[in-house]
Amino acid sequence: MGRKRARPAPRKETHRVGRRIRVREVRVIDADGSQLGIMQTHDAMARADEQGLQLVEVNPKTSPPVCKIMDYGKFKYETAKRDRETKKNKKSQELKEVKFRPKTHDHDFDFKVKHARRFLEDGNKVRLLVQFRGREITHPETGRDVLNRVVKEVMDLATVGQIPAMEGNRMSMILAPKPRRDGTVGRPKPAAPAKVARPPRAAPDAVSESKGTDAEEDEDDDLDEDGEDDFDDDEDGDEDDDDYDDEDGDDDDEDGEDADDADD
Repeated sequence: MGRKRARPAPRKETHRVGRRIRVREVRVIDADGSQLGIMQTHDAMARADEQGLQLVEVNPKTSPPVCKIMDYGKFKYETAKRDRETKKNKKSQELKEVKFRPKTHDHDFDFKVKHARRFLEDGNKVRLLVQFRGREITHPETGRDVLNRVVKEVMDLATVGQIPAMEGNRMSMILAPKPRRDGTVGRPKPAAPAKVARPPRAAPDAVSESKGTDAEEDEDDDLDEDGEDDFDDDEDGDEDDDDYDDEDGDDDDEDGEDADDADD
């Protein structure tokens, strides 16, 4: 027999709700945020029940504990969503490195500052390194001057997470991206393109009826044209018959005159 899988432990509630609040008095905050003062716990629960909400202990460390009347299910959902966003931002944040020299030329300096700004805009931390060689290490102030120049160039995007410090023959400094007003870091995601509404399609029955109407109109046009042709043909036929009869009649008269001349 296979080994049975252990059931996952049930999640422990981080807040006491309703009858799990085992104190006589609590300081109550109403659902709209107004302060209701200190109340008996059973009275506070009754008030929450009247509103179809729950009494939730939000700060158990005070005396008496602070409780709030709220929709606990909605509160848990919003808290879990906020925790997921925070965890996602922490996972996506990386530590990038940008290296300088004590005597970095202006062109190279500007190029590397652009890289640092791009990393910060993407929400990543940046470690600035100044590499010393030979006797350059006897003048650490030159490296500190380089790092201060970088900070001035990116101060609109970053805060100093670690001040300059020597690590062997290198001087390092860490910059962290500034959080936005919504609590996230880095550049905001581009908005999704607006969907273009397509015109509604005609129903199959309506399409077939329109096709049938067009076909009937075409047949009527053909019939009208044929009827005119037939009428013209009849007129031509009558004229031809009359001409034929007249010619035959003339021939008969001529034959009759010839016969009379022969008898004479």
